[in-house]
Amino acid sequence: MDTVTTPHDWAHCAALFEQRQLPASSYRNLYEEDYDVHPGPLTVAGDLDLDAMEPDGSGLVVDGDLDVAGAVLNLDDGCPALIVLGDLRAAAVYLEGDARLLVRGSVRVGAFVGNMTDKLVMIHGDLRADVTVLSAEFAPDLVGGALHGPVIAPLYLDGYAQDIDPATVLVPEVLRTEADDDPDEYRGFDAPKVHGGRLLRRIEEGLPITLPR
Repeated sequence: MDTVTTPHDWAHCAALFEQRQLPASSYRNLYEEDYDVHPGPLTVAGDLDLDAMEPDGSGLVVDGDLDVAGAVLNLDDGCPALIVLGDLRAAAVYLEGDARLLVRGSVRVGAFVGNMTDKLVMIHGDLRADVTVLSAEFAPDLVGGALHGPVIAPLYLDGYAQDIDPATVLVPEVLRTEADDDPDEYRGFDAPKVHGGRLLRRIEEGLPITLPR
């Protein structure tokens, strides 16, 4: 990702967050360190791999909208935070490590996928996705607006789980079968019928995971 960023210390970042009306209840959960600030809007041509980012500070702040042609990806622990002070649009968001994702506006994606709980995800506007897949106790800490689109989640996430058959939403390639008996292969997903490994591969390859509407 080719960005022009300026390092800001925590005091300057906190002042920017306040100016952009990002609630303190959201950014107080960040590390009070330096952040790299990009004057938005920002467009990323491919994927935005949070695990591969090496900013000078603790994360990247986009002061405006962020458009990602590919996917926003996080698989590992220790990745930088991503703070978007406008709207976030991407082909997909896949979070599995300990990502910190704060969005002042709304999120519009083809797929929003969260697996495991060691992350901070706060969306102050709407979450609009062709499908949302939640697994292993993960749920966003906040969706301040409405959640649009089908949600595939285990029943214990009773605030999110919907009474839908995943086979009516997802392409067959990402559904588990009786032959899929290795939790490591499907990344421990407990979202109904979802094979997390094959789902991730399709997202990384830029292939659709939902059936045509």
